[in-house]
Amino acid sequence: MLDALIAGAGPAGSLAAVILARAGLRVVIVDRESFPRDKLCGDTLNPGAVRLLESLQLLAGPLATARPLAGMLLSGPHASVPARYPNGQMGLAIRRRDLDEWLLTEATRAGARFEPGLVARAPLMDVVAGRPLVRGLVLERLDSSRQTVRLPASMTIAADGRRSALARVLGLSYHPKHPRRWAFGVYATGVSGVSDLGEMHVRAGHYLGIAPLSDELVNVCLVTGPRPEGRTAIDVITRAIARSPEIHARFDGARFVSQPSVLGPLAVNVRTAGVDGLLLAGDAAGFVDPMTGDGLHLAMRGAELAAAEVLRVLQAGDLTGAPERLTRARRQAMNGKLRFNRTLRALVSSPAAIGVAEWGAQLAPAIVRRLVTVAGDAA
Repeated sequence: MLDALIAGAGPAGSLAAVILARAGLRVVIVDRESFPRDKLCGDTLNPGAVRLLESLQLLAGPLATARPLAGMLLSGPHASVPARYPNGQMGLAIRRRDLDEWLLTEATRAGARFEPGLVARAPLMDVVAGRPLVRGLVLERLDSSRQTVRLPASMTIAADGRRSALARVLGLSYHPKHPRRWAFGVYATGVSGVSDLGEMHVRAGHYLGIAPLSDELVNVCLVTGPRPEGRTAIDVITRAIARSPEIHARFDGARFVSQPSVLGPLAVNVRTAGVDGLLLAGDAAGFVDPMTGDGLHLAMRGAELAAAEVLRVLQAGDLTGAPERLTRARRQAMNGKLRFNRTLRALVSSPAAIGVAEWGAQLAPAIVRRLVTVAGDAA
């Protein structure tokens, strides 16, 4: 039997696999996709995420040549404030296809085995001492055979994304009624005025992120309410850009160079971080919209906590109580940041509040710099 089975080979799943395989466990990662693969994301790692990867000696490969980001440029309809991270801290801009492939490569280098073309359909259940217990996964091969595969494991980590089939089957996740937002992402060249700052442009009803991957290529990510203007995804993005004259001018010579991606509704909540024998990690353990740019840090920090709990369980030989311990650990590590994120999102959802915030930012730009420091986990 495997020591650990991980569903999902994104940053959370691969990071957990690195930790567990380095500890000598027999680890298998499964994913429906082969890698590299494209993924809708803002393509940025904030300073907190960079520190986490550095602590695990994972800043080589494409991360060693990723574009440094010295802070954020925040704008409203009438003002903008550049804010740099303190003490020379840096984020990084890197395409998700490159980041994810690198972390998965490091997981296999550490000894984990990767099996693509397998999708998790359900937990493999057992009963021990009268209590239900997950003992691996029921998987389906995504080839012409559509073969069902039962893969047993002592512990399972569900890192299969915000639409986690495992979290849904176990009744752990749900979409909240509010907020209901959708994300639209595309790559563009020829956008003028890019710098060493990531950008977040907040407007009534939406916000637009611009992440410079190089002097030429940028990631454009728009997050809107449930009924954006436009008949197609690219139409939604271009209409949002056109509503801000100063942003529209920067796209005058721009060209979209990828098919747009759409994701939504974004927010997913979970009731607890797993069940006996299975723990949630990454976006499967709860997902919020990406305004603060810390989604990857939160996902990878959650994976680190899940991996630590798996090691604890297997060393102790007691598979009970792990979900409750992980839920408490996540609460202690993340709740302050998540409250900050919710407050900030509530603020920008109100046009009146945006106006007040703009006025305050012009009078006291240090407040904006402090917000960027907290959002970037650079405190």
